Amino acid sequence: MTAFQWLVAMLLILHILNFVGINYALSEERSSENTSFPIATNGQPFPWNKLRLPDWILPVYYDLLIHPNLTSLIFMGSVKIQVTVVHETSTIVLHSKHLEITSAAIEEENGKTQADLKVLEYPPHEQIAFLYAEPLLVDKKYFLSINYIANLSDGFYGFYKSTYKTKDGQTRLLASTHFEPTSARMAFPCFDEPSFKANYTIKIRRDGQRSALSNMPKVKTLKLDNHLFEDHFAESVKMSTYLVAFIVSDFQSVSGTTSSGIKVSVYVTPEKLNQAHYALEAAIKILEFYEQYFGIYYPLPKQDLVAVPDFQSGAMENWGLTTYRETSLLYDPETSSASDKLWVTMVIGHELAHQWFGNLVTMEWWNDIWLNEGFARYMEFISVDATYPELQVNDYLLGTCFAAMGRDSMNSSRPISSKAENPTQIKEMFDTVSYDKGACILHMLRNFLTEEVFQNGIIHYLKKHSYSNAKNNDLWNSLANTCSEEDFTSGKFCYSKSQVAKNAHSYYVDEHFDIAEIMNTWTLQKGIPLIIVEQNQKRIKIRQERFLKGIFQHDPQWASMQIGFLWHVPLTYITSHSKSIGRHLLKNHSDTIELVEDVNWVKFNVDMNGYYIVHYEGNGWDTIIELLNQNHTIFSYKDRANLIHNAFQLVSAGRLSLDRALDLMQYLQHESSNIVLLQGLDYLAAIYHMMERRNISDVTESLKRYILQHFKLVIDRQTWSDEGSISDRMLRSALLELACDLQYPPCVQKANELFSKWMGSGGNLTNIPSDVLETIYSVGSKTADGWNFLLERYKVSMSGAEQRKICSALASCKDDAKLTRLLELAMEGHIIKTQDLSSVIYSVSTNPAGQHLAWKFVKKNWSKLLEKFPLGSFSIRTIIIGVTAQFSSKQELEEVKLFFESVKEKVSQLRAPQIAVENIEKNIKWLDRNLVTLTKWILENLK
Repeated sequence: MTAFQWLVAMLLILHILNFVGINYALSEERSSENTSFPIATNGQPFPWNKLRLPDWILPVYYDLLIHPNLTSLIFMGSVKIQVTVVHETSTIVLHSKHLEITSAAIEEENGKTQADLKVLEYPPHEQIAFLYAEPLLVDKKYFLSINYIANLSDGFYGFYKSTYKTKDGQTRLLASTHFEPTSARMAFPCFDEPSFKANYTIKIRRDGQRSALSNMPKVKTLKLDNHLFEDHFAESVKMSTYLVAFIVSDFQSVSGTTSSGIKVSVYVTPEKLNQAHYALEAAIKILEFYEQYFGIYYPLPKQDLVAVPDFQSGAMENWGLTTYRETSLLYDPETSSASDKLWVTMVIGHELAHQWFGNLVTMEWWNDIWLNEGFARYMEFISVDATYPELQVNDYLLGTCFAAMGRDSMNSSRPISSKAENPTQIKEMFDTVSYDKGACILHMLRNFLTEEVFQNGIIHYLKKHSYSNAKNNDLWNSLANTCSEEDFTSGKFCYSKSQVAKNAHSYYVDEHFDIAEIMNTWTLQKGIPLIIVEQNQKRIKIRQERFLKGIFQHDPQWASMQIGFLWHVPLTYITSHSKSIGRHLLKNHSDTIELVEDVNWVKFNVDMNGYYIVHYEGNGWDTIIELLNQNHTIFSYKDRANLIHNAFQLVSAGRLSLDRALDLMQYLQHESSNIVLLQGLDYLAAIYHMMERRNISDVTESLKRYILQHFKLVIDRQTWSDEGSISDRMLRSALLELACDLQYPPCVQKANELFSKWMGSGGNLTNIPSDVLETIYSVGSKTADGWNFLLERYKVSMSGAEQRKICSALASCKDDAKLTRLLELAMEGHIIKTQDLSSVIYSVSTNPAGQHLAWKFVKKNWSKLLEKFPLGSFSIRTIIIGVTAQFSSKQELEEVKLFFESVKEKVSQLRAPQIAVENIEKNIKWLDRNLVTLTKWILENLK
């Protein structure tokens, strides 16, 4: 570069700096530490160099017009954004992705001055900058008008096209949106961060064969030329960009009204309208419950629930227009099982909870997404328990917390509140930690504070931060002080910070505690505590460590992985002499509890209301095993499930021998609780399948014989029906699936008999119980004719629930050629939709005959998979973690490491490869440590 060229470049940068009007008094978070500027697509310096937008311009109001053409698959848009200037500047920086800006202008509030704007684009940050010749003045309002054009997205984000087939084979198109977390910028230029809340007025142009939906009710429709119509929707409440939504389709709906006058509608493809009624009933009941529970009326006049034929995640909480995968919303009495019904109800409970947690009050940034997702996951249980008690939903909170602990006990875990800056990192935040661990620590906190204090606290949180944003500490402050000015002036009772201890559980008394201090140990550090209990008559010594699976105390890295970890643990316990719950807040690495009298045994984490693992040193486990064999009902069913879970987790951590964990489960042949039976059987089935995949045939066969002998009575009691409670029905599904998988002759024979009848009727036999359909299909898929018939049935089925069961069955066959064909069909995306590709790959990988086939398929098609799914998406994580989860050999470990090394340029920022590798290392250690013990124990316990 010559001196003259250097001088010109410097002058251009100085001009941009002056043009931008960068104010170095901006907040430290928003100001730039790096003075270099990236280069825009036109070769000029781009006037902003950070991923987060500057905060010198704030959006107030968007007036948005969208016109999709479902023939050309292009949409045109125009948006007029009212902004307020916080710091004087000549540049407006906002988000845009894959949008072609055709014109941009700005006008002052009085409308007298209007000027065209220069546009710069920087795609790596998905940002555009509009440059104005004059400074924009502080506290003045301006109107930014932008016209643009874009393609409807091919994927599942932004404004994307979707298709469905009618019964007669016609393909129909629609267009729908999915913006969370960072894809509103794919539909219109916007300030696409959760703290930039604004109001919206939306207009949609469409043809006469389709209708449009958006967040708010339609207020009028204009008839335009060329057979077009323009629907105008009412102005929205103040909300974040990711909650904006619109759909253009030919869907039909069923509707009802809540007791407070909210119109609730469920929209589906026309031929599936009969599957929408249960969702409507559930949505009305749950919406009414939330209004009562939160003490805040739902603020919109309507709530639409829409089943979108192509949908990557389970559902999305767009305010007033929640969208769902069809299997998460539709219920077909003929093909939907008890677990399908529970799933639909829980998902609706989740999305409607978001209308308050997430929509009304939104996390300030994505690092605290758990404030949205953890709360919504927990409110699923509270709302469904209140509205559908027969579903016994609280039983399944145990499984949610078991899943969270499984993830959190690995070194590759992360804190609930974690740094996330770019779109890939943000997408990865939507994981087990945010959802399940978030729900479980809220459950622990609710038990810690009492229901009344917890409910009052979250009401205070919602009211204080309505239409605004919040951080972790805002929640803790609300839970510690639930009084408001309104409470004081009206004379209502409430809890102040100093009163919480007096009104909460007894262990608060005489203790000074800080909720934020306690809860920060659960949200700002990763992992889960192991509580080690040593009981000697009336003295109980307790200490805490970080619990780690697959890393043992004698391993060199174990000690370093313990440094700096300390939790404030609200312990609960019962003893041989008292069923009254004892409570103790453990704040240090060790402590002692003095009981009033000598006891024979103690059991911690009553009903598993806490988020921790417990190990009983000395003869503690021996005593518990003996108690279970003598009279297992001495412990509640939740405590029994908790003991089984803890025992097997401790085996994985090298703290308990496998034979003792298996001894603990010997009593299960007398177990009456379905939840506990399923918990125990899940562990035995997991061990069986590990042996089967490693082709350790003698142990596989012996374990199969043990399971069928030990659980023969309960298996034989199962009827091939849909009778009984939800719990009975889910146990039946699981037991018969396992029995047939183990080739139990009566099970296989009955399943084949029912499949033959169904296939003989051309798939028209409707009296086959839905709870056993998946087992029947799976057994039927083992023949060539059966597999081909199921595939043809899949093509014409109008039930997403049935298609899911068929797909699972197709993936369970033992024929390599058929499994390969199934994977190829899913990759093509015509017969099997792309939305189901990751689940098909995962299902094939769980089949011992398909695990290496699936892994080879992933490696071969890695680039194509990344074209279909974003890097941090749930689908990619399912593929990476799910396909490798069954591996347990050093050769497989090396293969996986080599593959991730070969693609590290793309996956280096992901946590998923670390999780996958750690999973395999854990499996290898488990086998090395336990195979001999397992072999010996089974032989000793076979009859």
